[in-house]
Amino acid sequence: MKGRSGFTLVELVVVILILGILAGVAAPRFFDTAAKANDNSAKTTLSIVRDAIELFTAENGGTPPRNDSEANFLADIMPYLRGTTFPTCPVGPNAGNNNIEMAAASNDANGNPAWRYNITANVGDFFINSDDVTANTDDAPTATYESL
Repeated sequence: MKGRSGFTLVELVVVILILGILAGVAAPRFFDTAAKANDNSAKTTLSIVRDAIELFTAENGGTPPRNDSEANFLADIMPYLRGTTFPTCPVGPNAGNNNIEMAAASNDANGNPAWRYNITANVGDFFINSDDVTANTDDAPTATYESL
């Protein structure tokens, strides 16, 4: 009689058990890396828009972009950004949106706008519209997104 080829049930269970242990160890590290990537993307986007605001302000005698409407703000700032659309917010409850709210305080989250813009004492503050989502970064593990 010929010998059968293949895996026994015990061998298959051992392989599945090993794969399960590896997945249990690797999954948290993978998801933590994704969260850090989103946070870094948010920091980079904020930095780019804030640099554009500073450049506009410098080229216009210290006057920051208009904050009376989203359309006027975009008209002022878009020449200083690459591309034809304003960047979308990568984090927070309004991730994926690129709408902007003209606001007085960073911790006054309201509705759907992903971004907030405020002029206080002739300084244009630009931040993420979120006061409840915590950034997951090594340098500031408890920072909220509006403080980035």
